Amino acid sequence: MQTPIQWGHFSRKARPPTSGAQDRPKAGSLNWPIVFFLIGIPIGAVLSLLWVPLHKKTAMMMPAWMVGRTLAITAGYHRLWSHRSYTACTPLRLLLAIIGAGAGQGSIIFWSRGHRAHHRYVDTDDDPYSIKKGFWHAHIGWMLYESEGIPYGVPINGQVDISDLRADPVVRWQHRNYVLLFLTVGYAAPSLVCGLLYGDYLGGFLYAGCLAVALAQQGTFCTNSVAHWAGSQPYASEKSPRESHLAGLLMLGEGYHNFHHEFPIDYRNGPQWYDLDMTKWLIWTFSQLGLATKLRRFPRNEIEKGMIQRKWEMLNIEGKTVDWGTPLDELPDMEWDEFQQQARTGRNLIVIKKVVYDVSAFVLEHPGGTALITGAIGKDATDMFQGGVYAHSGAAFNLLDTMRSAVIRDTTSQPKDVSF
Repeated sequence: MQTPIQWGHFSRKARPPTSGAQDRPKAGSLNWPIVFFLIGIPIGAVLSLLWVPLHKKTAMMMPAWMVGRTLAITAGYHRLWSHRSYTACTPLRLLLAIIGAGAGQGSIIFWSRGHRAHHRYVDTDDDPYSIKKGFWHAHIGWMLYESEGIPYGVPINGQVDISDLRADPVVRWQHRNYVLLFLTVGYAAPSLVCGLLYGDYLGGFLYAGCLAVALAQQGTFCTNSVAHWAGSQPYASEKSPRESHLAGLLMLGEGYHNFHHEFPIDYRNGPQWYDLDMTKWLIWTFSQLGLATKLRRFPRNEIEKGMIQRKWEMLNIEGKTVDWGTPLDELPDMEWDEFQQQARTGRNLIVIKKVVYDVSAFVLEHPGGTALITGAIGKDATDMFQGGVYAHSGAAFNLLDTMRSAVIRDTTSQPKDVSF
């Protein structure tokens, strides 16, 4: 009896040892059925425009079918089943499972298993659609190529828990009947709707069916590629996810990916009311209708904390681009007598709070005139600089820091501060 090999919470029978790799597809070989489905069918649908007219009403139907399927993925596959960010009643789960099947992105079990692996292993070799392997791989390539004989490139080593999905009767039912549901909802339903309403069976199949499915797929694929490639990182920068309002709009909210990867249990991807997260508002509407409950939000304090930490990080990076002057611990020591000796022999040195500054380049630029600054040369001007004569601005302190020359270590012979 063969021993099952555990793959997450999937299992497959162990293959008997073989002497040749010809018994299984080599990594990198194209999966031609998937290539035909994801690329061939959409190209065929576009070319059909040459001989199958696009009916005006079908053209209006297309976005509705596309958005409906996409929302079933974003609100259902993604935020409900992959991240359990809210709880849905059975009728709503059935609706999302049926419409989601029509998007042609695999069953809930397949999709969520891969997505959980993506979050757990993001940017590593066990990330099914790691952007580190290139934009093309993250967008669609991971599905077009075999990976050690495993279709869709799902890694064997990416262990994730999907016991909750296997325990959901709606998920199990959809998994068993996925192909039939996809063909019915993806292709047959739009053809019948367009045909029965205004006689455009073929146009409904090609455009509201094939082409709308392809567009919904590409929108989802952009979450794996574009949202890990372009945009800002306001919450964390250790990993690749990014976000932008434009991506949020085009991906129905999934473009706020930096927030999502930091706080994946939150039912919102765009946490602000003005964020263009259509999926968030759909889930909220479900809750108002009593169809969804337990909408999860990450604690606001922790979100703010993450934003502040990221701002500190960005400020530190930006701060390295300006001259803050030589750090105090890197300045040479200078005794008070040596300081006065150098000032008497022509160096324009002053002392403020035991730090020696060479103000030679600023004597003629001093806004208060040269007399005040030359009068402090060779002396301790701490009181004068800090308010004895004029309470200098922060900009003046910053400029002064760039003139640091040394630090007075021996203060036994240092006189009191000079004032005017």
